[in-house]
Amino acid sequence: MNKAELIDAMASNAGLSKADAKRALDGFVDATTAALKKGDRISLVGFGSFSVSNRAARTGRNPQTGKEIKIAAKNVVRFKAGSELSGKVN
Repeated sequence: MNKAELIDAMASNAGLSKADAKRALDGFVDATTAALKKGDRISLVGFGSFSVSNRAARTGRNPQTGKEIKIAAKNVVRFKAGSELSGKVN
């Protein structure tokens, strides 16, 4: 499902216009991004939670040459599915 299909599904399920559904989705994405940038955790009961973790610097290998390369440390977004979502998928 891509963004346009998600907007269509949101609009039909919530009885909204596509423009309102797009604004709602964009608002959710913007608010989530801002909270994660600050290091906050976002929990949606039954759906799951988003958090930021720090991935340490490490040494890797270039698969073409086998030469060692340094991979810089960075922050990564993690999502852990809630029990309700996991139950519906399985």
